[in-house]
Amino acid sequence: MIPLLALCVFLFLLIIPSIIFYKLCWIPLRLQRLMESQGIRGPPYRFLHGNTREIIKMKQQTKDAAAMDISHDIFPIILPHWYSWIKLYGNNFLYWIGTEPEIVVTEPELVKEILSNKQGTFRKIVAKRAYWKKLLGDGLIAAEGEKWLKLRKLANHAFHGESLKDMVPEITACVETMLEKWRNYHGKEIEVCSEFKHLSSEVISRTAFGSNCLEGRKIFDMLSKLIVLISRNMLKIRPFGLGKFIRTQDDKEADKIEQLLHDSIMEIVNKRQDEVQTGKADSFGNDFLGSLLKSHHDTDPKSHISAAEIIDECKTFYFGGQETTFSLLSWTTFLLAIHTEWQDRAREEVLQLFGQQNPNSDGLSRLKTVNMILYETLRLYGAVTNIVRRTGSRMKLGKYELPANIRVSIPPLALHRNPEIWGQDAHLFKPERFAQGMAKATNGIPTAFLGFGFGPRTCVGLNFAISEAKITFSMILQRYKFTLSSDYVHSPFILLTAQPQRGVGILLQPL
Repeated sequence: MIPLLALCVFLFLLIIPSIIFYKLCWIPLRLQRLMESQGIRGPPYRFLHGNTREIIKMKQQTKDAAAMDISHDIFPIILPHWYSWIKLYGNNFLYWIGTEPEIVVTEPELVKEILSNKQGTFRKIVAKRAYWKKLLGDGLIAAEGEKWLKLRKLANHAFHGESLKDMVPEITACVETMLEKWRNYHGKEIEVCSEFKHLSSEVISRTAFGSNCLEGRKIFDMLSKLIVLISRNMLKIRPFGLGKFIRTQDDKEADKIEQLLHDSIMEIVNKRQDEVQTGKADSFGNDFLGSLLKSHHDTDPKSHISAAEIIDECKTFYFGGQETTFSLLSWTTFLLAIHTEWQDRAREEVLQLFGQQNPNSDGLSRLKTVNMILYETLRLYGAVTNIVRRTGSRMKLGKYELPANIRVSIPPLALHRNPEIWGQDAHLFKPERFAQGMAKATNGIPTAFLGFGFGPRTCVGLNFAISEAKITFSMILQRYKFTLSSDYVHSPFILLTAQPQRGVGILLQPL
């Protein structure tokens, strides 16, 4: 008995270290050599932690540095590790998040190959990290194959064409409510980031889900807390699956928020269903929630979606509808407050089209100057700083041979500041770049601009976000001139999306 036990202990002590060595050393080092042989280099893999400690150190250094001057070249500030590694290793490089390899790609042709792929070769990242799963579930952003096609069709119907025209009065009413509050700040300073957060949350609540501002803000408050938890735990490494057994305070808080989100969304869903069942309404409605409920009650398996899928889609669109739009509104205000000559040009265009009347859908499509300003804002301060895919199998990307199940990241900031595409003044605010359209601005390179992504998975809310921004700025410009507060501190940072860390204060001057 004792010799057998001793043998088991001996084998355990022999095999376990061998498995650890194989997974934590041999596989990463072999992959690193494979990619180096093809010309893709990067910072060396460090045992267990990969390059996370270097990333944290670089980010801390930029955070501790004095607030930057007002420069639009924010790439080295908010993504210092990628900026440095592009300089050191070239346009495409390999680095490590723990033991997970990630290849960063910035060559436009390779980016096009990745994002235009329709065969599922480059797939969306599976939400392995629990926090991401709690935020987005398996909704449109993460879904693949037939499920993605079904969800995309529903979203397309809700956020395009005639549906968008029907939303204009609702968006206008939300902006009017915000501007009514601004009357108290005539000649004073107002911090607009918080204003735009409330505005974008109310707009998506009313237009897509038919809920009131209190219901919407309750959901957004929970999403905001979850986003903070995600950002705080992004680079924390938990080897050997320890995260499944050791629960931190953040893990417990995320679980609590997830349940509260589920309950709050189901309350809105059940209210809509009850109205139909009790005869108070003759249909589920024509908004996004209505489309989801129609599919939920559809008996055709090809169209039916589950209750869990409704929850995931609601979370996805509540999150996407606020975060990206709020970021666009905040940064555009910041840029117009500095570049007042463009503010004046945009105001002149708005007054010519609408006078003092509220914007209408026909006029919105003719706002050429405003459109140029919005696209230049997205180029310099796009909300999305990383587009991620993974290889489904061993495959070719340009001249490279990539192994299966490796993460591939695309940083829009790098492409948006490529001087070979945009010129040596790529870091400057020059909306006239877009005067002759996107193709001319990008020199015929479609992936040079990734404000809303590219390819079949281009952001479904593109037209919705642009319409909301056009309406908002048209109504602001009709009423106010504004300049940047002397107390403004330029400190862009990433909280999932690119945001002004210390807000944007402006001084309002009524017209």
